[in-house]
Amino acid sequence: MYAYTDFDRQFVRARAAQFRDQLERNIAGSLSDEEFRPLRLQNGWYVQRHAPMLRVAVPYGVLSAPQLRQLAKIAREFDRAESGPFEGQGGYGHFTTRQNLQYNWIPLHKSADVMDALAEVDMHGIQTSGNCIRNITSDAFAGVAPDEIVDPRPYAEVLRQWSTLHPEFAFLPRKFKIAISGTREDRAAIAWHDIGLQLLKNTAGEVGFKVLVGGGMGRTPIIGQVINEFLPWQQILVYIEAIVRVYNRYGRRDNAYKARIKILVKAEGQAFFDDVNTEFKQILELDEGGREHLIPQAELDRVAASFVIPAGVQATTATDIFAGVQPGAYKRWLERNVHGHRLSGYRCVTLSLKRSDIAPGDATADQMDDAAELAERFGLGELRVSHDQNLVLTWVREADLPAVFEAARAKGFATPNIGLLTDMIACPGGDFCALANARSIPVAAAITERFDDLDELYDIGDIDLHISGCINSCGHHHSGHIGILGVDKDGKEWYQVSLGGSDGATLSGTAQPGRVIGPSFAADEVPDVIESLIQTYRAQRSHCSERFIDTVRRVGLEPFKAPANAVRTLTGAAAN
Repeated sequence: MYAYTDFDRQFVRARAAQFRDQLERNIAGSLSDEEFRPLRLQNGWYVQRHAPMLRVAVPYGVLSAPQLRQLAKIAREFDRAESGPFEGQGGYGHFTTRQNLQYNWIPLHKSADVMDALAEVDMHGIQTSGNCIRNITSDAFAGVAPDEIVDPRPYAEVLRQWSTLHPEFAFLPRKFKIAISGTREDRAAIAWHDIGLQLLKNTAGEVGFKVLVGGGMGRTPIIGQVINEFLPWQQILVYIEAIVRVYNRYGRRDNAYKARIKILVKAEGQAFFDDVNTEFKQILELDEGGREHLIPQAELDRVAASFVIPAGVQATTATDIFAGVQPGAYKRWLERNVHGHRLSGYRCVTLSLKRSDIAPGDATADQMDDAAELAERFGLGELRVSHDQNLVLTWVREADLPAVFEAARAKGFATPNIGLLTDMIACPGGDFCALANARSIPVAAAITERFDDLDELYDIGDIDLHISGCINSCGHHHSGHIGILGVDKDGKEWYQVSLGGSDGATLSGTAQPGRVIGPSFAADEVPDVIESLIQTYRAQRSHCSERFIDTVRRVGLEPFKAPANAVRTLTGAAAN
């Protein structure tokens, strides 16, 4: 992973000291709450439904074991409600779809102490909030994926350093999100981002980017459009700067719901593309071909030096990890939680954060310490946060897999459900978020309880279930094969269900938003609705291995609507 320089550390610690001064002035009354608000937001501090919430940046999802231990320490020592009806709650963190970590119960008067603790391990909350370029995300298997074309991590790190506190882009019309993938299968959902970047090689073997722009979820789900089929890697910062300059110039600031770049791209079409390309050329022409604006080879090499194969790691003879394995828990874990690796003799292992006693993506302080221990024992001290809200060990020797399984099972990380129905994505929802219309966590728990039979889950097969508590789509409901959206109707919680969404699986691009199948459902009806959808899928699939999403695309939504909507008739409830 990227090794902070002395400059990096001085910068982060100076920022923490600056925040402490701002907090002390706010507490003393010389800096009003209104004046303090944008300052705390620039460091990841929100005020949510019950308490402050801190969002910690985990750039492109890479964590070290010492960093995770520090996050556990913060959860244990600071993440506690101090008074009121929720006194004593806390002591955990929530891993998000953007590969960040959120705390929900840290008292604001202790926030500066937390920022100092983060700085001790080269972490912070900078640009996890506000109308700026947010945390750059990528594939959790970057650098080790068998289908990788180019390792995206060095480019993601260059983008992180370039975008951090960029003076021109600190106050954009709205938040701005970038995702980068270097693999044949898109596990970073790049088409759903303001800018999506796909690393490629042309026929001459040269590295470049396919650039998408204008994607996003929220109130208006839109898939990003290709604005450049192949951009030489040296020019990527220039091209992104051109895109963001045009957005900054013309993006709407009078309406928060229409301020994202996706609205501008949709409204202007080719005119937006033309403006970006004109801006791009003008930047390059400023200094004889734009040499001052290109990424120097030496700088990429400097950053890439942090992302080489770790010392002592070398390819070994691959083994058949299923040889002699009898049916049972270990075999299921191998099938679901163990993944390929580009280096022979090694595997990636997912530590599942999806089980019946915790909310999707949550991890207690003890569980974070446990995951750090597993990383130190079996993963060279490195972990990844996945888009699906799990943790991944990326340097596991095949010979260690039996021991990893036993250790992961003992710590509660070995649920063999990766990619299955209960490996769902969910935001914190109305239990914590001030923006949410409905709760996500109880719905996720009810579905998990309903589908607790592993044999049934295996028969259902691969399926993405995503839950959002409001239209802001933090749970990515639009891209779920099954999407659940919490809505408010007359002060009560209801849930819309959509089908057919996808993140985008391949270079050919299959990302698409799901479509709502009918009126909303009450919370206690949702598990029945999901069960009716699964029963319909089983009846409609052409063979037992046809995936849910493929069946939906083949037969359409109509066969699913009547069985789902019949749930309301049976319960006597209705919402129009």
